[in-house]
Amino acid sequence: MPKDTILIADDAELNREMIKFIFEEQYQIIEAEDGEQAIHYIRENKHSLCLIFLDLMMPNKSGLDVLKYMNLYDYIDYIPVIMITGEATDETEEKAYEFGASDVIYKPFAPNVVMRRAKNLMELFEHRIDVEKELVKRTNELIESREQLARSNEFLINALSTVVEFRSLESGEHIQRVKYFTKLFLKYIRKFYPKYGITKKKAELITNASALHDLGKIAISDSILLKPGKLTEEEFEEMKKHTLYGCEILEKFRQEDNEFYQYCYDICRYHHERYDGKGYPEGLAGDEIPIWAQIVSIVDVYDALVSERVYKAPYAVEVAARMIHDGECGIFSPEMLDCFELARAELFAVTENGLSFADAEGIH
Repeated sequence: MPKDTILIADDAELNREMIKFIFEEQYQIIEAEDGEQAIHYIRENKHSLCLIFLDLMMPNKSGLDVLKYMNLYDYIDYIPVIMITGEATDETEEKAYEFGASDVIYKPFAPNVVMRRAKNLMELFEHRIDVEKELVKRTNELIESREQLARSNEFLINALSTVVEFRSLESGEHIQRVKYFTKLFLKYIRKFYPKYGITKKKAELITNASALHDLGKIAISDSILLKPGKLTEEEFEEMKKHTLYGCEILEKFRQEDNEFYQYCYDICRYHHERYDGKGYPEGLAGDEIPIWAQIVSIVDVYDALVSERVYKAPYAVEVAARMIHDGECGIFSPEMLDCFELARAELFAVTENGLSFADAEGIH
């Protein structure tokens, strides 16, 4: 709808006629005799109004009352107002500007001055609105671009982690389950342990980063990675180095002050650390281990227990839960064990019923 209408609100007919005479050849003119009429016409014509001339002193409602109404419904943001007054005082002018008037004209007024100031004001508002529209457009384009980049990054992460699964002769579901379980644990961490400061955005980044926890296995030889029996002490020491190999790979893609990179690095390096300090590669203990690495640690252990591997048959879910709580697979923090219990039903459902991983999108 074209903005081609000017509202003239003044209880003096002579004043309305003077302003109307200036603009009637170029604009549609609406006249209001008091503040109530002015509010009615603003409400009915808000999309076509390009300017309002508003008398300060009018019956029923004053010009300031009209400005209050326009502020209440945000009309003042896109419809310029020129206040008309015969009270040439600093206090009057200050009040007019305080309530959102764009300009103040004092009676009696010169037609050519009114025309010029009105034109300048309308052009200014039109330009500002165009700039705001362009800003909104550019912002939306930037958001879409970032969302596309995030989708691309997630695809590449999943593709890279699948390479690891392929080398390990896994089904490829392990990565998806770890991501699902990580997101599930983060839901309870956010709800019951706000001290860790995990926001929704951080949770999304951590969930995606969890897919790269075993990235370093790419560098482990097949003779060790695919060995069906128990590893020798030397072989196990080499296997443990996958936490370091993964970080060496990540270093090649390092970006300064990149939060996602830090999550990937920490998870890759520390997901085999244990709360009692008996893990590897650095023997970290307690809260020295980043919370996101602790989460991936426990869900990785759970999935390893309930999944078939080249060296073992799967454990039943109740047996796996007991082993984790009894410390047979390393010691986990009280918070991690608490989250395990909170998530137990959902963990078991995924394991026993083959729950679709699309359902993970519903976890908040």
